[in-house]
Amino acid sequence: MSKVAVFFGSSTGNTEAAAKQIAAKLEGDVFDVADDPADKLGEYDNLILGTSTWGVGDLQDDWEGFISDLESADLSEKVVAIFGFGDSMSYGDSFVDGVGTIYEAVKEKAKKVVGFTSVDGYEYDCSTAEVDGQFVGLILDEENQSDLSDERIDAWVSQIQPELN
Repeated sequence: MSKVAVFFGSSTGNTEAAAKQIAAKLEGDVFDVADDPADKLGEYDNLILGTSTWGVGDLQDDWEGFISDLESADLSEKVVAIFGFGDSMSYGDSFVDGVGTIYEAVKEKAKKVVGFTSVDGYEYDCSTAEVDGQFVGLILDEENQSDLSDERIDAWVSQIQPELN
């Protein structure tokens, strides 16, 4: 397997913890987008991108600056996977929209986006992270389903591992 990097933005530590867990399983490196690691994007064949969603569908604050770096990077030979956190009960009408925002930024630029997951087991009204009846990545709800996070991470890593460059 080629080099893997996990880029994350985290306000409460949940996304950072998941990023480190995913990176450990994939033997990858971890970068906080708050540290502006744009120069690292070109060094990796596989990019795992993680965010939480804040307020009514807002991208995590640290991603606001880094998303333009991602949009201007050459991702044509990169395999990209996305994961993120949301609160389905309090923000069911914009559940994990931060993941949807990142997906929109990379879907046409990446060699391929992998790691789509089932919407089964989640209760929400609307999400930009849902495309054609699937989530565009790993979705975690630490507020309402924290007991499922480790299992979901393990299953997702097993799913994406064979698809990485």
